[in-house]
Amino acid sequence: MSVSKLFEPITLRGTTIRNRAWLAAMCQYSVEKRDGVPTDWHLAHLGARAQGGFGLVMTEATAVSPEGRITPHDTGIWNDELAAAWRRITDFLRSQGATPAIQLAHAGRKASTRRGFPGEERGVASTEEGGWTPVGPSAIAFGDLVAPHELSSAEIATVIADFTAAARRAVDAGFEVLEIHGAHGYLMHQFLSPMSNQRTDEYGGSFPNRTRLLLQVVDAVRAEVGEQVPLIVRISATDWVEDQPAWTLDQSVELSRVLREHGVDLVDVSSGGNALVPIEVGPGYQVPLSTRIRTETGIATGAVGLITEPAQAEQVLRAGQADVVLLGRVALREPAWPQRAAHELGMEDAADAIYPPQYRRGVWA
Repeated sequence: MSVSKLFEPITLRGTTIRNRAWLAAMCQYSVEKRDGVPTDWHLAHLGARAQGGFGLVMTEATAVSPEGRITPHDTGIWNDELAAAWRRITDFLRSQGATPAIQLAHAGRKASTRRGFPGEERGVASTEEGGWTPVGPSAIAFGDLVAPHELSSAEIATVIADFTAAARRAVDAGFEVLEIHGAHGYLMHQFLSPMSNQRTDEYGGSFPNRTRLLLQVVDAVRAEVGEQVPLIVRISATDWVEDQPAWTLDQSVELSRVLREHGVDLVDVSSGGNALVPIEVGPGYQVPLSTRIRTETGIATGAVGLITEPAQAEQVLRAGQADVVLLGRVALREPAWPQRAAHELGMEDAADAIYPPQYRRGVWA
């Protein structure tokens, strides 16, 4: 293969990213002081993937407010101290040729849980464990979690302000790409889906009302950071529920069309997370969701979900099913996955560009 789509740079607004193998956001639950400050673990985790050749390196879901964390062990960016702590990480990612990106998040009704590491209990975090009362669009619990406090209109305005301030801090901390987390049953997704949103005000009921908060966040963030910063939105394209009103792929297509009109540059297409339902998974099982959104709306998309092999990723891009691929679990196993991919796809020139000089002795041959 003389030319690889996987190793073709992509430009979003004023930012050129060296390849299309991107590190997906993956929670590390490793802030032992429970203060939101990223640690040496986060530097090592994200830095290793930058050294390994990923084009864009995304942080874990980074909370825009303390109550927006999934667990007390999550990172955040709700004050200037946190932003300053991220700077050494963004500086290192950039020094390795990767583009630093941050996922701005609010967990909503799925907040204040234990991290559930092996040997640790799962479930709701108590006050003694650093827990708090979660919030949501409606007072509807997710599974066995506690019912959230229903956000008032004034509190919704505070959420928008939190995302806006977090976006400014993120740019000041050296992040070059921002992603708003609207997937996996977290707050933005909770507002989108009638399974979790039963409001009767301007934020509930109709499609325009249920999408209102996400679009207000997008507009506020874009106004805050300006026109040159690429903006991504991660969505769950479907709740995978058919027997009751839920969020569907049809609605995701329409939302993606609207997001494009509001200045979003790429939709990161995942699925599920807002309902306790079985999902049939397999290699590339979410790629068709990306394909339909990209085909019908013209917006750039990212494909995710059990994309593990270089040839598989290359085919997704060559077939026009997505513009980038985001890798999660395989990147945990293999921090230098792009280096193997360059070898298997016959891209020696690309390999030269993504090896730190300290690692040249280990080049695939």
